[in-house]
Amino acid sequence: MSLSQEVLQEHLDDPAVLCCRRPAGTLLSGQDFEDPTIFDDMVESNLMTLSDDGLSIRQALGATLASDAEALTQLTPDMLTDSVQKDESALEAVSQIQDKEATPASSKQSVESVPTINSDGTLHLHIDKSEGIDLDIPLGVLPSIAPAEGMKESVSFKAPAVEESIPDKVLRTLVKRDYPVHQVVLGSQTSYADGVLSIDRSLVDQAKESDSLVKDITMDVIAPNARHVYSNTIMDVIPIAAKAEGKLGEGITNVLSGAVFVLTGMDEAGVQIHEFGSCEGYMDEKIRFGRPGCPDDSDIMIRVDVRIEEGTGMERRGPFAAHSACDVIIRAIREKIGALSTEDAVNKEVFKDVRRKGRPRVVLVKEIMGQGAMHDNLLVPSEPCGVQGGEKNVDMGNVPVVLSPNEVLDGGIHALACIGPATKEITRHFFREPLVEALQNDEELDLTGVVFIGSPQVNDEKSFVSSRLGSQIEAMEVDGAIITTEGFGNNHIDFSENIEQIGSRGVPVVGVTFAAYQGQLVVGNPYMDAMIELNKDEKGFENEILADNTLTADDARRAILMLKNKMSGIPIEPPERRWDEAIIKDNQKLAR
Repeated sequence: MSLSQEVLQEHLDDPAVLCCRRPAGTLLSGQDFEDPTIFDDMVESNLMTLSDDGLSIRQALGATLASDAEALTQLTPDMLTDSVQKDESALEAVSQIQDKEATPASSKQSVESVPTINSDGTLHLHIDKSEGIDLDIPLGVLPSIAPAEGMKESVSFKAPAVEESIPDKVLRTLVKRDYPVHQVVLGSQTSYADGVLSIDRSLVDQAKESDSLVKDITMDVIAPNARHVYSNTIMDVIPIAAKAEGKLGEGITNVLSGAVFVLTGMDEAGVQIHEFGSCEGYMDEKIRFGRPGCPDDSDIMIRVDVRIEEGTGMERRGPFAAHSACDVIIRAIREKIGALSTEDAVNKEVFKDVRRKGRPRVVLVKEIMGQGAMHDNLLVPSEPCGVQGGEKNVDMGNVPVVLSPNEVLDGGIHALACIGPATKEITRHFFREPLVEALQNDEELDLTGVVFIGSPQVNDEKSFVSSRLGSQIEAMEVDGAIITTEGFGNNHIDFSENIEQIGSRGVPVVGVTFAAYQGQLVVGNPYMDAMIELNKDEKGFENEILADNTLTADDARRAILMLKNKMSGIPIEPPERRWDEAIIKDNQKLAR
């Protein structure tokens, strides 16, 4: 790739290597040189060699090629017809041309008179260059603004003061009421009272009838002190929540804390329902308890294990059948807890969708799986974290869809994806998504919304969907964006293109993903200069521990700080060639 003037300035003393084939007689400029930041990787991969006899970009700039030269050729003195540049005359010439182009002719004109506000309520403006025209404009027709810098205010006139702060506008309010669960009993009825959740065992039979692909279901209760039990791969962790008032994203939601549903599964042939990696094994070893998407240390787990028709685990219909069956059981509980009284709640959380005028407008973009097969998600179901009423992002063409922050935190996403367990954002993750919460509560920012965009399988569809995201962000007129993605590999293609679509429109953007060692990015662009690493594994791998490498509150703080720095024009140092946990720790200290 050729070098911009800004990048050229940074790498004048690096080796001069041609980015593309150039014919004899080419006058060398920034557009002829390869980006030096890729040289170490190229040399390590034996794709190029560098000699100590080669020229620097500073030395080659402005010289002329003596003969044709191929791409990735390091320039040496004998390849140039002109004498090697020993000074910065060529660079200065380029800078002077750019300065001339960037400076409008009017900038050379000085302001020869200053407008004054008269005591009679008029604005007097004298312009020398136009035959001494004098303008008297009644201030009553002008906006109520304070005098700008350079204006003189008459003693007898006091301009209307600008309000120091504009009140926030609350669009909607969501209240989550907390009802604790101390015991879960499988019995003959479904109820909740005094901290005891009872679940009717016969719901298992009803769940089996929900889809012909479901061949068997078992349900059991796993206490916090009895987690060393073997389990099939974990497909999802689902909160128990129901609307008490209002629709999704507003009103009141009743939440049972201290207990969660854990969906596990395999097919009739014993194949785990998974794609890249699975987390079957002992549950105390295969779950990173305390992550936003996982059970907490003290949570009771209600395990629903589903066996589906052989060979359907890698199709959309197989995993969806398992999720639908589990939802039959949870739906029966929702019907009971939606009417719980306020007096029985032990706590409540209040979430507000707020417009903060005058603060930088930012958007959060969350890239979700959408390649088809088992990669799918449900958006905006009828009940928090439910299945019924939700729309599948694959069926919607993976195009970007905007949810309010409150809709996300009220269970607006039911995750169906069966990607590698360590990087999977499961349903409970979205219910308490740390980046949404942090952005929503940051009084220095105006969070405009959360955009969910799928990652299609076909490259042409990837480009189409990304371009729609770019147009949407442009229409939102935001000042900054953060984009996250789950998983790695194929969806990093979408991740890179989505960042480029946003960044190319002049919007500062920060990327958040797992890469580390195993998921190293194989694509990139100039706008991927501010990245947050989600890896938590010591060796940088997808370690098949549920949600281990997913976004946490610490990651959210780093991402927001990096976005603020980028929007403020504060330089962000380029990354090391290899993933380095020490850099993450240093950045974390800055964010706290």
